[in-house]
Amino acid sequence: MREAYVIDAVRTPVGKRGGSLSAVHPADLGAAAIKGLIERSSLDPAAVDDVVFGCCDTIGPQAGNIARTSWLAAGYPESVPGVTVDRQCGSSQQAIHFGAQAIMSGTSEVIVAGGVQNMSAIPISAAMLAGQAYGFDSPFVGAQGWDHRYGTGEVSQFNSATMIAEKWDISRRDMEEWALRSNERARKAIVDGKFDREIVPVGDFWIDECPRETTLEKMAGLQPLAEGSRITAALASQISDGSSATLLASDWAVAEYGLTPRARIHHVSARGADPIYMLTAPIPATKWALEKTGLTIEDMDVIEINEAFASVVLAWIKETGADPDKVNVNGGAIALGHPLGATGAKLFSTLLNELERVNGRYGLLTICEGGGTANVTIIERLS
Repeated sequence: MREAYVIDAVRTPVGKRGGSLSAVHPADLGAAAIKGLIERSSLDPAAVDDVVFGCCDTIGPQAGNIARTSWLAAGYPESVPGVTVDRQCGSSQQAIHFGAQAIMSGTSEVIVAGGVQNMSAIPISAAMLAGQAYGFDSPFVGAQGWDHRYGTGEVSQFNSATMIAEKWDISRRDMEEWALRSNERARKAIVDGKFDREIVPVGDFWIDECPRETTLEKMAGLQPLAEGSRITAALASQISDGSSATLLASDWAVAEYGLTPRARIHHVSARGADPIYMLTAPIPATKWALEKTGLTIEDMDVIEINEAFASVVLAWIKETGADPDKVNVNGGAIALGHPLGATGAKLFSTLLNELERVNGRYGLLTICEGGGTANVTIIERLS
């Protein structure tokens, strides 16, 4: 099997809901990351074999294959195709997986993989609600096989976050301390310039605008999202806008185009778990990836796990035994936002840069996803 090399990984700054990116058309937002990536590599864009982009809620301006639209909006050759992937919150991580697998299989030489989401323009779950006009209350209820297996109750990430907190005995205070750490780490990372190498600006906008100035006292005063829940808005990822892009290449392409790899893809996989608990799949997915590679969690020098909710991360840490000081060291989605379709490749860019910063060898990325699935990516830094 051939190697899949990581040439570069970039992202836009993340805009908060209604913020600096809210009025940017999703295709232009996706184009910003693609253009930044291609310009930094000095690669002829005609050499790209495919553009694989993640996006959720693909209606309106995010419909019609946003991967292809973003590439064309960037002004690049019509000869290069594109395809849009929806694995919910892990969509752009899955885009990277598909790109790596294409290269490893020998069917492609150069792939642009990433994602885009404008959650200000198209609200979260808009695609799930779009069916109501046609008589479908949800994507699940009404399917005989689903109803027989899982019932007709609400399928909700908010319920999932609460169930996880209860099952793993994670207190609200525990989650608030993690959320405070996430915000403090993110603000420090911005001040220290840790995101500068991975960010490509959108016009004059170049600094993440989601991190909050908060305290444990402020968080303690918030009302829960539902009666009896331990979850508040402060313990959840932020609705936001952004895009991300990664350049992957084969060894042939590296030599042919004079590219300099920064890392190689060591492992890609995905696993599933209970779709009602929904957000627990990173636990079995991580265990599976480590078993397949023969590595341990201690071998990972840097870890990124998406902070969909604080309970997700804390349950994962309990189950895997990961060192919290290696996890989301520059903050996570609670502070920096979670532009659904873009998050996977966004976190990938952060993982790559931090792995280089600490002179580490292995980095691990995992994301919980709607439907009860999770992806795991392990990269090895190249010196």
